[in-house]
Amino acid sequence: MGRRILQQRAGKGTQNFRSPKHKKRGEVKHIPLTGDKIVTGKVVKFIHEGGRGVPIALMEYDNGKKSLWLPPEGIFIGDTFQIGNKTEIAIGNTMTLKNIPEGTLVYNIEIQPGDGGKMIRASGSTATIMTRTERGVQVLFPSGKRKTFNQMSRATIGVVAGGGRTTKPYLKASAKMFQVRTKATIWPVITKSGMNANSHPFGGGRKKRAGKSTTTNRNAPPGRKVGMIAARQSGRKTR
Repeated sequence: MGRRILQQRAGKGTQNFRSPKHKKRGEVKHIPLTGDKIVTGKVVKFIHEGGRGVPIALMEYDNGKKSLWLPPEGIFIGDTFQIGNKTEIAIGNTMTLKNIPEGTLVYNIEIQPGDGGKMIRASGSTATIMTRTERGVQVLFPSGKRKTFNQMSRATIGVVAGGGRTTKPYLKASAKMFQVRTKATIWPVITKSGMNANSHPFGGGRKKRAGKSTTTNRNAPPGRKVGMIAARQSGRKTR
């Protein structure tokens, strides 16, 4: 057995690399509905959740139930929104994709009808309804990719709140440290040759170089199997 390097400890999921789930407020998804019933919800308050860049809204519905909701930009406490298969075309309303006009901005799209919303949930993100085909409704993602969804999948109209979050600079290293700690992310990220000798085979020494060949055998032991594993060639290609 080789050394237990940083990547091995992170993959095992020890406490330093585990997401603090005890700080989560609960599931944030569309409420389940059946038939053509329309439910009206009111924003009671906004809640902050550690590790999430989007503020969460606590919704109270006319049927007496409460749930957490992913709010859009430009809403306030006390605003009301509708949820159903077919509602008014307004920011914050949730409805099926087949009833949303082309060119509308949507977010929190369900991959399968009834899963509560899986796609386009990051702060400031939004997708565009493009066209309808025999397979379903085609949606344009922020990356430029197009994906076809079931026409009965639901989505919320608007843009996810918290869009300007990433433009604010980190004035201190401690602010960055506490932010990534809630996401269970390794930070700071440095080169492998800049690590200590006990953290990576390429670490240690005074030079910023590996000090050994970066190609590794396929049958290398754990802790040494890093770099170009079973590389067919290394260096510049010859014509």
